Amino acid sequence: MTTTGDDRTTAMTGPWWWERWRGAALDAGLAVLSAAECGAEGVAFARDAGLPVPVGVGFGVLAGASLLIRRRWPIAVVLISIAITPAQMGVLLTVVGLYTLAASELPRRIIAALAGMSMAGTLVVALVRANQDMAEGSPSIGSEFIPFFAVTAAVGVTAPPVLLGLYVGARRRLVEGMRERADSLERELQLLAERAEERAEWARNEERTRIAREMHDVVAHRVSLMVVHAAALQAVARKDPEKAVRNAALVGDMGRQALTELREMLGVLRTVDGTKAKVKTETSAEPLPLAAVGFAAAAAASRAVDEDGPSLAELDELVGQSRAAGMAVDLSVEGEPRDYAADVEQTAYRVVQEALTNVHKHAAGAKTYVRLAHRHAEIAMQVENEPPPEADASADARLPSGGNGLVGMKERVTGLGGVFVSGPTDGGGFRVSAVLPAQVVAAG
Repeated sequence: MTTTGDDRTTAMTGPWWWERWRGAALDAGLAVLSAAECGAEGVAFARDAGLPVPVGVGFGVLAGASLLIRRRWPIAVVLISIAITPAQMGVLLTVVGLYTLAASELPRRIIAALAGMSMAGTLVVALVRANQDMAEGSPSIGSEFIPFFAVTAAVGVTAPPVLLGLYVGARRRLVEGMRERADSLERELQLLAERAEERAEWARNEERTRIAREMHDVVAHRVSLMVVHAAALQAVARKDPEKAVRNAALVGDMGRQALTELREMLGVLRTVDGTKAKVKTETSAEPLPLAAVGFAAAAAASRAVDEDGPSLAELDELVGQSRAAGMAVDLSVEGEPRDYAADVEQTAYRVVQEALTNVHKHAAGAKTYVRLAHRHAEIAMQVENEPPPEADASADARLPSGGNGLVGMKERVTGLGGVFVSGPTDGGGFRVSAVLPAQVVAAG
């Protein structure tokens, strides 16, 4: 089983500088073999140098045992092998040392220099040894073959371990590079998954906010008018039965309209739920992907816009409903009406609707002015009411206020790149103003 990334560092369980115990055991075995070889060759070295045999053997054992540090200090091992080359010992030390040096992360110029020194030393020793054999009368080879023999011996001892070490080192670096890229890709995928989760959560929050705003706009105005008519019905039920009947009919109309709009909204939500269920079924009961959540949220928003929602053409009816509830409303329109984009018309309608609802709640009986202006690049609307008359306990409908109307209007307007301003007037009334960019739908 391999390890990647930071786990590779924690996998170094060997002693000292070894990553694993098997590496330490391998180096110890090679050091024993090399020490035995050099110790055996140290007998001839001591005899030729005129040294005591134990000194020559001990020198060879110490030199051969240097393979134990080949992973930590490969340059030192190669230098030791070069140093003992004139003593005609350390073939295993030379081969393993050059392989370790070539497979290390050292610069190529250092590897080439040390390999060249080792080859030159081996070549010189081979030439000297061959000439000595010829001088002693050994019939091993002819004098014309001495240079060829020396070059072959030097290249044969030096080139194979260097080339093999270079190959193994390049392969190791390639594997480590691929491992690092895999770790980097894994981190990037994890980061992308976290960002996708954040975007999905943001989409869910936006969708919940949009649904809450839409439900508020759909229900609040109709129910407010129903409460106002119900309060008026209660006040005139005995005094003016005919007016009470008219108010009761208006309450019924308001209720049916509220139920119709509410049913349309719930239909959109139910369709989105069905889309989610379909996506989940097609994935064979797998967890719902994050992309499906974003798709469902986008589908809900787009369907809500595509549904036949209110438009500016219904503004007269909206004002008429408020007048029927007893509010004095003055409507004025400037400029030439045009066909705007659906979201622009719905937003403009909802702003006027919510402003009138607030007048019903907080300034019942106050004179109200609704102004709509069609301009070249924008559409502006303003709803302003005068101070309410003296409070009449019998006519008080006690309408609750959730405090979300102005926030919802501002979110709608700013979401389309418009400007929204609201606040009390100097005369004690209240004013709501909004300007939307005029996204005109081309005719035909």
